[in-house]
Amino acid sequence: MKRHQEILKILQKDKYVEVSDLCEKLDVSAVTIRKDLKLLEDKGLLFRTHGGASLENPYMKDRPVNEKEKISIDEKNHIAIAAAKLISENDSFMIASGTTVQALARAINVPGKLNIITSSLNVAVELLKNKDYEVIQLGGNVRHSSSSVIGHYANYILDDISCNQLFIGVDGIDLDYGCTTTSLEEANLNQKMIQSAQKTIVLADSSKFGKKSFGKICGLDCVHHIITDSGISSKVADGIKAMGIKLTVV
Repeated sequence: MKRHQEILKILQKDKYVEVSDLCEKLDVSAVTIRKDLKLLEDKGLLFRTHGGASLENPYMKDRPVNEKEKISIDEKNHIAIAAAKLISENDSFMIASGTTVQALARAINVPGKLNIITSSLNVAVELLKNKDYEVIQLGGNVRHSSSSVIGHYANYILDDISCNQLFIGVDGIDLDYGCTTTSLEEANLNQKMIQSAQKTIVLADSSKFGKKSFGKICGLDCVHHIITDSGISSKVADGIKAMGIKLTVV
């Protein structure tokens, strides 16, 4: 069917599309579009999401950190360089876990003293290469897949901490649902870190948009700044800006 071909053509370009946009572009009802999307999903050509469709499975599975490191390497490094520019001497800030924030740890090159709290063992190892950086490693159970700590011991430490900013990586960003990660316990710790920071900065390559994972971290109303790459669609970028969130595209 020609309309199905048009839907797939739009998806190839934008990676994600909403039902309302397809209605407008194809001049048919929402009921018709939803039927089309179900038929195309049944054929394995797309994945339906809340209010739209995606070319990629919107539900992310947990993958080892050494596997994630090999994905979108250039994009993560450019995002990390942009994030590192937000850090100044004598800053006190937090870094959560993930391969993009690990790239941030490698990109930080601030002369002088920094106070850094992190849940990631890999981030701590990177930061300890500079003797002027005071690193506080949160304690708790260590997740093998992410080399990061989780659990109530880390939460207790955060009760006594207040920081300027938090740099956080995510597995999925949905404009309606918010930021998610594959681990519910890690999501809970990230929530606590957000409460301890004055500003939350999300570092996410463009493949994370339109996706969800098991554990919800927060709604986008808790996010102050998102740094991503040029692969982000103009519609998603406009939606982020409309929420009053600062968006940096590298």
